[in-house]
Amino acid sequence: MATGSISLAKAMWRGFLGKCPNCGEGHLFGRFLKVAHSCDHCGEELFHQRADDFPAYLVIVVVGHLVVPAILAVETAYVPAVWLQLAVWLPVTLFASLGLLQPTKGAIVGLQWQIGMHGFEASKLRREGTELAPMLVKADTRAA
Repeated sequence: MATGSISLAKAMWRGFLGKCPNCGEGHLFGRFLKVAHSCDHCGEELFHQRADDFPAYLVIVVVGHLVVPAILAVETAYVPAVWLQLAVWLPVTLFASLGLLQPTKGAIVGLQWQIGMHGFEASKLRREGTELAPMLVKADTRAA
C-alpha cells in the first residue's frame, strides 16, 4: 500500500491508537505524552508535531459534555450528599481526562502529519511525489 493513499481519517485513527500515522505499526509515543522523535518501524520523523494545548482543550470539552449532564441528572433524580457526589465525579472526571489525553494528542499528530502542517510538509510532498512521478513519466513518454 502506498503511503500517499492514507486518508485523513485513517491517519487520525492510527494516531488515536498510538501508532505511527505513516505505517500504523511503530509507536507514536515514547512516554505518556512525549511523541517519539521518529517511528521505530518505518523511520518517519514525528518530532515536527506541534499539538501544544489543543488536545487538552478537546478533552476538557468532551469530558465536560459527558460528566456535567450526568452530574445534573443524578442530582435531579436522587439528590445525593455533596461528599458522595465529589467522591464519585472527581475520580470519574480525572480518569476520563487522563484516558482520553494521549489518544486525542495522537489523533492531532495524525491530523498534522496527513495535511502536512509545520515540518510535516516535506513528508507530505514526498508521499505525493511518489504517486505523481509515474504519471509524469507516462505523460512524458506519450509526448515523445
